[in-house]
Amino acid sequence: MKYSYEELASMIDHSLLHPTMTDKDLEEGCRLAAEYRVASVCIKPYAVRRAAELLKGSGVLVGAVIGFPHGNSCTESKRYETELACRDGAAEIDMVINIGKALGGDWDYVERDVRAVCDEARRHGAKVKVIFENDYLTNGGAGLSGDEFKRKLCEISERAGVAWVKTSSGYGFIKQPDGSYNYKGATEHDLALMRSSVSPAVQLKAAGGVRDLDGLIKVRDLGCSRCGATATAAMLDEYRRRQAAEKSGAAVTSPGGAIGSGGY
Repeated sequence: MKYSYEELASMIDHSLLHPTMTDKDLEEGCRLAAEYRVASVCIKPYAVRRAAELLKGSGVLVGAVIGFPHGNSCTESKRYETELACRDGAAEIDMVINIGKALGGDWDYVERDVRAVCDEARRHGAKVKVIFENDYLTNGGAGLSGDEFKRKLCEISERAGVAWVKTSSGYGFIKQPDGSYNYKGATEHDLALMRSSVSPAVQLKAAGGVRDLDGLIKVRDLGCSRCGATATAAMLDEYRRRQAAEKSGAAVTSPGGAIGSGGY
């Protein structure tokens, strides 16, 4: 295998963000995260305290989403939400930028918004991942092309103090020509673009569209240190299957997964 189990498992932020998630779902998800020894669980703010209790001593971090999923909370709300999450045990914060302000070219507002969350998180020893929601940015804005726009956000985010730049929330649905709603999430193009637009001090997280082991390996190849996923068990069970097949000398088949083809 190209990477060890530990290298791939330590990339995964196990996502527990679906609107219908119950307390039972949360508890089962935290147990799964501990069993597979992933990097973290990514959860809603109200669930941080319970997740921290469930994962104590497991080595799995608790991450909380802030201003989720559309980034529309006022800056002080995001800051206070960060404070509460960190007090409850969050070690990582996944915040959403104010997308409308960005598209309107109010870069000072966007930077202040991100910086307020980073400063608050830092006071508690937590790290911040900033979510761009790239599906909304394809056509660019404020006189910039889509790629120029994403590069600008990378520059602003690094200056504001983020630890990761992140492609998507997993819930940035776009109305399609047939009237349905869908999105791409992380794409190879955007990951390469974002990796080249920040210094080595800033890490990269893929979110949305990574559903199998080959997709996980691909985003690691593209420079991601983290990946949001709900298919954690399927991906890591497949790793173990392939690893066992390699050791036994059996042929290893791969479904040829891709990224950027749909939801989390």
